[in-house]
Amino acid sequence: MKKTTYLLLLFSILSNVIFAQSIDDTFSQKKMRKDLKTFIKIRETVNSGLYTYHTKKQIDSTYAWAYNEIPHLKSYRDFYNLLTTLTDYEGSVHNGTYWPNKLWKSIKNEPKGYFPLPLKIIEGKFFINIENMDIPLGSEIISINSHNKEQLLRELGKYYTTDGFNTTGKKIGIDKHLSKYYRYNFGLEDEFKVVYKNPKLKQNQSITLSSASYKKYYENFSNRHSQKLDNKIYDDVEKNDYYSLEKIDSKTAILTINSFSLGSGSEKSHLKYKHFLDSVFVDLNQNKFENLIVDIRNNGGGDKPNDMVTLSYLVNSPQKEIRTAWIGFTQSIPYWKYFQINIPFYLKPFAKGKLKKMMKKELPIIKNNRRYYRDIKTYQPNRNRFKGQVYLLTSPFVASAASLFASMVASNTNAIVIGEETSGGYYGHNGSFPVEYKLPKSNFTTDFSIVNLTQDVKKKDTQPFGRGVIPDFIVKQTIEDFINNKDTQMDFALDLIKRNATE
Repeated sequence: MKKTTYLLLLFSILSNVIFAQSIDDTFSQKKMRKDLKTFIKIRETVNSGLYTYHTKKQIDSTYAWAYNEIPHLKSYRDFYNLLTTLTDYEGSVHNGTYWPNKLWKSIKNEPKGYFPLPLKIIEGKFFINIENMDIPLGSEIISINSHNKEQLLRELGKYYTTDGFNTTGKKIGIDKHLSKYYRYNFGLEDEFKVVYKNPKLKQNQSITLSSASYKKYYENFSNRHSQKLDNKIYDDVEKNDYYSLEKIDSKTAILTINSFSLGSGSEKSHLKYKHFLDSVFVDLNQNKFENLIVDIRNNGGGDKPNDMVTLSYLVNSPQKEIRTAWIGFTQSIPYWKYFQINIPFYLKPFAKGKLKKMMKKELPIIKNNRRYYRDIKTYQPNRNRFKGQVYLLTSPFVASAASLFASMVASNTNAIVIGEETSGGYYGHNGSFPVEYKLPKSNFTTDFSIVNLTQDVKKKDTQPFGRGVIPDFIVKQTIEDFINNKDTQMDFALDLIKRNATE
């Protein structure tokens, strides 16, 4: 009897961890509490950005809410959604919480249950973003299985993190992953009752769609109507597309920078980029170009010092890379037993010592239980800097090093910023040093960057704390421009240049 009881107990434990085949499988509330406690301890001890946008009282209240939610939760998916809500609430674009590999593989192989059609968010509404399907291109989605657009935007936005209180950036994630996010939040569905408004008809229409597989949805997404215009945001950018220059006429040029992931220091790719920039700006100045459009709408960040090197060609005064930078602990990385590092386990003790030594070197100043950077580099204006009018194009995709660059341009030059608010913060962000931890019971991993960075920018009434870089001209794509695949923001910039030339 005792042996049978032991075997049943062992099977129950294993079925909760090893044999979990689906994110909808049962996960014990006792283990949820243990992992939530570990999650909170790690955030409170290691995450320097935890109290940037919320007070300790607010954070503690949110954690208390999370504990109170656990009695209502049953599955891995329920617990994942709880942790994702906490992860998003902190307000850092570098935050993330992820499935264990086994469950992630099961998600990608699910044969049905997913909403089949890609959508596009325009002016806070959902529109069909694929042709030759059951619902016409450009139709406005009123509801999906009785979930209206407000609920979908509110509940699916937590899966795509942004800095501070920014919400515009969340549409980047929802546009691509709506079907997956829907599955995470609401579960699998056999069919979807869709209420929509056909642009050619006055009355709302209704249709029931069969569900699709995970893979079929992303196949449809790859064939979306807007693919040609937005492929650099949602698809991998080829290295030869990282940066380019296009001359519109003898007075105006477009410098496109799709990534700052171009190496650092003495690396070959970084030096190649520096050479490109210098040749570009020598050419623009020698030929007396008057206008330069700098397009970073597809730039999600990358390596330093590519952002500051680029900035040096646009400014007239010295610029500090950042104002302050610190981490919230003074010794070795806390909770090391949960720390994830991609090396053999027997090398982890050596890695721990190496990381501790590196932090002491990079952040040698200890003050108020924090470690601060001592050497913050100042960049001088490049002798070949551009002397004409700069127009900076931004989008909700812009984050990390790209949003730092955008904030510095907006603050410290006379550039005219056009487009939409960035996901990355204007005044600062957490970055530079990403860490990842694995929760012991669920095997969920959670990551965040530990260096709290304050950017060297001017305070502006038009730039509220906790928001991204807000353009001088907020320009969004209209439904008509979406149907015609028209680049609304670029067209606006070119028209503005023409208007300014005639004044």
